[in-house]
Amino acid sequence: MACAGSAYERKMEITMKTADKLLRSQAIFTALQERPQPGFVAVQGNRILACGGGDGAAYAGPDTEIYELDDRLVCPGFSDVHCFFTGYALGFAGADLSAAANADELLAAVRDHAGSLPAGDSVLGHGLRRGIVAAEDVLDGMFGETPCVLFYEDGESCLMNGAARRTFGFTPETCCSESYWRLLRYLLNDRDFIVPAYQKYLAMLNARGVTSTKEMGFDDFYGFPDVLERLEAENALTMRVHFMSQPVGAPANLPYARAMRERFTGPFVRFSGFNQMTDGSISCLEGDLKQPYLCAPTRCAKQIDYAAIEAETLAADAEGFRFSLHAQGDAAIARVLDIYEKCRRNPDGTLANRHAITDLEFSDPADLERMGRLGAIAEIYPQIQSIADREGKLAMIREKIGEERGRYYWNRRKMADSGVTISCGTDLPLTIDDIPQSVYHAVGGYFPEGGEPFNPQNMLTVSELLTAWTRGGQVNLGRERELGTLEAGKLADIAVLDGNLFAVAPKDARAVRACLTLVDGKVVYSSL
Repeated sequence: MACAGSAYERKMEITMKTADKLLRSQAIFTALQERPQPGFVAVQGNRILACGGGDGAAYAGPDTEIYELDDRLVCPGFSDVHCFFTGYALGFAGADLSAAANADELLAAVRDHAGSLPAGDSVLGHGLRRGIVAAEDVLDGMFGETPCVLFYEDGESCLMNGAARRTFGFTPETCCSESYWRLLRYLLNDRDFIVPAYQKYLAMLNARGVTSTKEMGFDDFYGFPDVLERLEAENALTMRVHFMSQPVGAPANLPYARAMRERFTGPFVRFSGFNQMTDGSISCLEGDLKQPYLCAPTRCAKQIDYAAIEAETLAADAEGFRFSLHAQGDAAIARVLDIYEKCRRNPDGTLANRHAITDLEFSDPADLERMGRLGAIAEIYPQIQSIADREGKLAMIREKIGEERGRYYWNRRKMADSGVTISCGTDLPLTIDDIPQSVYHAVGGYFPEGGEPFNPQNMLTVSELLTAWTRGGQVNLGRERELGTLEAGKLADIAVLDGNLFAVAPKDARAVRACLTLVDGKVVYSSL
């Protein structure tokens, strides 16, 4: 054994303090302070060795890889807490129909694709331009009892034949993700397609600085947990994946949840509980409102079984599982909070499990205060304005609820002021992660075309929004002790943006891009 103060011990001490990677920047945002500071992040193995001011020279050795990042913004890795890989994958399934300019070209492309498939395989297509149609009886004549589903470019409308209706149980009129779950079961079990599609998905998100996701998987995720387990065992994941069960084909499956919780305990894959819809969009009169719509004698055109949702939530809560409930209208948000108030509590009155509310499009400020006291987590969509235009959105608000109630649209300011933990999701593929774009919308309040901000009094600061994308996301996922901030000892999931979002006006934020992403200390994306 070496004596104290020996050359061996001095060498070991130096080795223990030597970083594999050293990131130096004038803008280090740790998600523990309001603004970024000049400094460094030293990474050794899969953890942060040190983070602080100065240049970190004490942690540099002859083999240390040093990144001189100048004014680039260094952040904890970003977390998308509400996304659907299955929706993304469906956009690549089957034939690419985007080049078809008319019905004849469409049918020729589909016929060619079908000829390359094994006998009996369903015929799928994606990317079909709006306005191009083919009659169902034509598709019946081409494919008989072989199902054929051709998705338009929006992914929420399609053409299909009769065999597809009978096999998958939905129609062009009911073409939405909750309706075509049988098709997703078919798709997720095509491993030759789904595994490369998932790896492409991971690479796409890594290139945007995303290091963790919470994935919505319908029912038992139709065998996809097997894929996740294999990829984790092969060290092939470049993302930390937390998956939820969204009951659509059957009620919430607690035995399945217990099995998933016991099965996935590693550093990359975890089971995260249940997700469920309540109401729908206000634009479709399906948002559940406390006061009637101005344009129709209804508070909600959708039938919502709150009793069943409550029963499932309380049963899951009793076994330590969390729920995220999607609510858009002020009445739906209030009803969800009523349910959560019946769940198990900590001594301080906050929820024992990390229940969340997703979307929160139009809320009552009093309910956001209640949400803060309860400790329910907000899953907001900070890029949601990117799919609207100012004139159309404001006209919808005036028609449906009026300008007075419209003041409470996307009220993230009140959430923050009420002490609500805010996290960020995209409902991907509804929107695709773009953190600088989220600053443009959720800090600036701008619609895509610019102009005057919408409800600027409801916006977050840059610091609050980036904290939601980082620390808030990991609180949502239950991983904040090891992720979400830049601190010594935490896992080295790090995102670097090529511009400092604190130094540019929100209206100019969309020009910024991710340029470096580390997951578990490894570079998974770089454009440097």
